[in-house]
Amino acid sequence: MDGFLLAMPDGVVRATGTRAAFDSAGAAGSALRSGTAELIVGALPFDPRRRTALVAPEQSTHTAGPWRPAALPDLPRVRVVSEMPSAAEHVARVTKLVEQLADPGQPLRKVVAARSLLAEADAPLEPEVVAAHLVTRHPRAAVYAVDLTAAGRPGETLLGATPEVLVSRRGRTVTLRPLAGTLARSADPDTDAVQARELLASTKNREEHAYVIDWIRDILTPLCVELAIPDGPELLSTPEVWHLATPITGVLADPATTALDLAVALHPTPAVCGTPTDLALDAIADLEGDRGFYGGAVGWCDASGDGDWFVAIRCAELAADGRGLRAFGGGGIVAASDPQTELAETTVKLRTFLGGLHCEISG
Repeated sequence: MDGFLLAMPDGVVRATGTRAAFDSAGAAGSALRSGTAELIVGALPFDPRRRTALVAPEQSTHTAGPWRPAALPDLPRVRVVSEMPSAAEHVARVTKLVEQLADPGQPLRKVVAARSLLAEADAPLEPEVVAAHLVTRHPRAAVYAVDLTAAGRPGETLLGATPEVLVSRRGRTVTLRPLAGTLARSADPDTDAVQARELLASTKNREEHAYVIDWIRDILTPLCVELAIPDGPELLSTPEVWHLATPITGVLADPATTALDLAVALHPTPAVCGTPTDLALDAIADLEGDRGFYGGAVGWCDASGDGDWFVAIRCAELAADGRGLRAFGGGGIVAASDPQTELAETTVKLRTFLGGLHCEISG
């Protein structure tokens, strides 16, 4: 895919061509400030120390309202071919993390542990067709397709349907909706309602959520003259899961602070990494290696500083041949986590993306 697509419930950003590519957010931000770039689109990697996939495009459009694909071509058959790691190994990893986090003598409080499924399509997948299927299945999500060539991965594409707003900026107004704390939904309405109430009352999940909110408060307080954070989270649902969510609004102290600046300051949040951030990053690198762009951020920022950035979850990376896929799912691990429950959570989250491709997942 040569370009960028971000289909939000209230607008669609498309961009094609590359006027300039940037391997760091700092370089992209400098181009916006100097006036050499009018718009930046693309993705930030999970690990801020790695190369970004940010570009100043040749052409772009920003239209209001949701994306309604004119056609929905059939997808080739997609099947899971392997797991990274296996379910048993993921449970073992989480078990060790829980033991580590329960030790009051060490500073690590939360780590997001992820696993991935490798899938293969019978014929090459067209990124925009995949995105069309995702937006049809998840109309309230932000659906994205991002060319990763700028990150030194020519022909590869990041695809996903995320429910999580990292940060949006319009003028001096900043809005966020961090998610942390998850429970699978039930097809039975009564059971589903009970599970939603259980999530809202869960000590473990509220603790996990509080780490995220406290961290965001610490980051944004010096940047904002006003910051409104509710006392507790609310429920947010997707077709697969319930989430704990907290809507946050703020007013920037310095109008020169851009949406890209804010995304860099906030990423990666404890919702996708852990806390403290540096220790969690190191723990994840030791356990999983390079996550690539899973858990990163996808979005845009214009020369006025306005923009939208979303957390790159419920996603997969599509190989240059269009047939190989690596889909990701993770969960926040704290001392009270249950390893088998955490495994089940990753499976449900993996279904968000792979279910959109009609790919069956066991477990």
